[in-house]
Amino acid sequence: MVIKNKCIFVSYSDPNFVIVVVAAVAALLSLCSVPASAAAAAKQELKLRFGRNGEFKILQVADMHYADGKTTPCEDVLPSQVHGCSDLNTTAFLNRMISAEKPNLVVFTGDNIYGFDATDAAKSLNAAFAPAIASNIPWVSVLGNHDQESTLSREGVMKHIVTLANTLSRVNPSEVHVIDGFGNYDLEIGGVKGTGFENKSVLNLYFLDSGDYSTVPSIPGYGWIKPSQQFWFERSSAKHRREYMSKPEAKKGPAPGLAYFHIPLPEFASFDSTNFTGVRQEGISSASVNSGFFTTMVAAGDVKAVFTGHDHINDFCGELTGIQLCYAGGFGYHAYGKAGWKRRARVVEATLEKTEKGGWGAVKSIKTWKRLDDGHLTVVDGQVLWSKRSSGKIPLHNFCHSSAQSLQSCSVHQETSNQLGVMNSCPGHII
Repeated sequence: MVIKNKCIFVSYSDPNFVIVVVAAVAALLSLCSVPASAAAAAKQELKLRFGRNGEFKILQVADMHYADGKTTPCEDVLPSQVHGCSDLNTTAFLNRMISAEKPNLVVFTGDNIYGFDATDAAKSLNAAFAPAIASNIPWVSVLGNHDQESTLSREGVMKHIVTLANTLSRVNPSEVHVIDGFGNYDLEIGGVKGTGFENKSVLNLYFLDSGDYSTVPSIPGYGWIKPSQQFWFERSSAKHRREYMSKPEAKKGPAPGLAYFHIPLPEFASFDSTNFTGVRQEGISSASVNSGFFTTMVAAGDVKAVFTGHDHINDFCGELTGIQLCYAGGFGYHAYGKAGWKRRARVVEATLEKTEKGGWGAVKSIKTWKRLDDGHLTVVDGQVLWSKRSSGKIPLHNFCHSSAQSLQSCSVHQETSNQLGVMNSCPGHII
């Protein structure tokens, strides 16, 4: 519930968001059934919005597997990289990515820490997220299947995360009293300030807890997104649709949405090497049962792309029934990988259309690329995930010209892999 006359809206120097300060928790509690524990944890909430350049950029970081810092060795690196390689390499990579891309939001999609090797979960979480915190860029996180294996439960991990600076993460939606998992929430990305879309969400982000391991004795393997979570998603999606199709600037359909969680859906196994962009170098480690969440998203009609981690040496995007299913590729140096195959991160950028009057309107397109930790932060696999007209790979000259200011030149890049072909890439600055 939003009580507009109970909030103070203060303009911030960054045009991408404003600060929303909830001024009367007691009054809010008297008007809606928010648990007291949630109210006690209430703090400043950042309102995200598109910048005056009509763009909103998201950096996805998957599978950091952070543990104890300098004393934690790297896994699956070349012999020449072993000496001195540690969690600090992960930290350095994250710092470089934030500096190069300057995202509007950083999304951590689980296995942020590797619990079995982290002697103190809170300290490991603090260190893992430190570059995002120091950047003063808003960030969010969901849980993977390893985050709870140290000194905090899954609930404890999320409760710690939400206390950290600059995060928009939530333990669970305040309007729902019973829901499976921890870290189910959504974020609205507002239109450009001063336009007709200023107070309307033009891009919706959904974050879900895909679980860790099955608790059903007869069903082995990983967890899955449960009916209670899907019900919450359906309600949230319907709410966003109603608001987007209402005045001012009423639209005929829903605003596009993006979904982030850790464990891939069974539908990720629908592709072969001819119908995706990127690589598939290992099996799809989804749950052994299909809970139907993909069908739920198709029926809702707003989600255009899903982003996961979990399978570290897969980094492809493939389209199924109008939804792009995307891996980020492994980020962390303490996570398993493939020696010689560079750690990487995925970037997603949404761009607004121009209105007839020359202002910024609704989302026109959503594109993505990945950067490799190769000394040059090389950009690979630029593609359009969704647009009002079409989707597909971005022409190389167009992508390099428009995607990132730090790009200097373009070439065709060949990565060595048993399943890799020629990929479009743009070498960037050495950061």
